[in-house]
Amino acid sequence: MAFVLSVLLLTAGVWSSTEAQEAYTKLTEPYRKGVDLAIQQVSNIPAARQHFLFFKSVELSDLDVGYRMSFFYHHFYLKATTCAKGTKDPNFSKCPFRNDRPLLDCVACYNIYNEENIESSPKPYIHCIHKPTLSKEAHKKRRDQCFGMNHISGGGTLLAQKSP
Repeated sequence: MAFVLSVLLLTAGVWSSTEAQEAYTKLTEPYRKGVDLAIQQVSNIPAARQHFLFFKSVELSDLDVGYRMSFFYHHFYLKATTCAKGTKDPNFSKCPFRNDRPLLDCVACYNIYNEENIESSPKPYIHCIHKPTLSKEAHKKRRDQCFGMNHISGGGTLLAQKSP
């Protein structure tokens, strides 16, 4: 019985890893850059012992703000893997997901110029928290933080000004 349960759990872990890999590869390059930046920041947290990989998108939003600049908002989940933090070339087949850890609920918002690199100004906003501890107030606060920043302002307001 224990063997059957182990096989079922292993199969479920492989299946979710495969599904997550497909979801990650289906993301457009600008969204993948935001996910990669979040994974990098989570890896820099001293208390994090496992490597995290993309698990699933919750919400995607992008806006062309003009002058080849685009604003991206991405709400997604990261999931702990069986690989230790610092594993070289971690991937979905080498590092299957752990099912005994909560998801990290992440938000990334940033500007990308000419669909190439994340702009450093304004500074990209990345926020990840264990999903069970995310309150409605915290969710609203970080959403307001993204959409309240100067990511979206600029181009249109300059053109709308009246001359003296």
